[in-house]
Amino acid sequence: MKIGFIGLGNMGLPMAQNLQTAGHFVRGFDTQVTVDALSAPGGLAEAVTGADVTVLMLPNGAIVRDVVAQILPDLGPGSVLVDCSTIDVATARDVAADLEAAGVGFLDAPVSGGVGGAAAGTLTFMVGGTQAAFETVTPLFDIMGQKAVLCGPAGNGQAAKICNNMILGVTMIATCEAFAMADKLGLSRQAMFDVVSTSSGYSWTMNAYCPAPGVGPQSPADNGYQPGFAAELMLKDLGLSQAAAEAADADTPMGAAALELYRRFVEEEDGRGRDFSAMLPRFESRGRDT
Repeated sequence: MKIGFIGLGNMGLPMAQNLQTAGHFVRGFDTQVTVDALSAPGGLAEAVTGADVTVLMLPNGAIVRDVVAQILPDLGPGSVLVDCSTIDVATARDVAADLEAAGVGFLDAPVSGGVGGAAAGTLTFMVGGTQAAFETVTPLFDIMGQKAVLCGPAGNGQAAKICNNMILGVTMIATCEAFAMADKLGLSRQAMFDVVSTSSGYSWTMNAYCPAPGVGPQSPADNGYQPGFAAELMLKDLGLSQAAAEAADADTPMGAAALELYRRFVEEEDGRGRDFSAMLPRFESRGRDT
């Protein structure tokens, strides 16, 4: 396929490179970087003109709206645009309607798996859109990831992503709280891991991404909490979850509490630029009333 790829950052670049390595013709664009083997000299228009599939990996919904408005005249009828950004559900559905009116297919397909998953081609795609568009893009999902799930019509991929990441944020806070409490109760972190990872406290944040250095599989905790998934990105996703909860009249008190904790961690403490699991040293340094 001929693929246009907009957004060659920490996630987008390895995704585009994997597509190129697999033999697809990829032309990319990013306002911040130029990648010799990928970047289209003519910018956005050249990157997407004639593309069978255009992939976006952008920071937020406002930028997605702006980019789609710019490239819409250059997208060919019958092509498919896949937005892998994590944005609000309403924007995804608005963009889908604009593209449908122009005869262009649309999938919202946010990802889980982080920078490591993007590089390894092991991402999970949560997809909203039509079955026909999904089938067109499935061979590309198979290159960039290990699983793609069609969750329903446009916007449902974003809905699945923000629900998943609300669980992730809440679970990471609970895991970090428990390790900090175990420290103060005199329970070793290794014993804590050995018990919880094989009993009812089992979770992805404990078993696959343990926030305690030197315990469990390798994770950002073993690298000074350099981000695999930055705390400010978790803050963004929790904000999206609570905006969606408000719009849907859903009661999400744990999600709201997690949003406030990550807001304080990023905006008032030392969380910015650190992995979201760096909540553990935060709790270590605090007493019950601090």
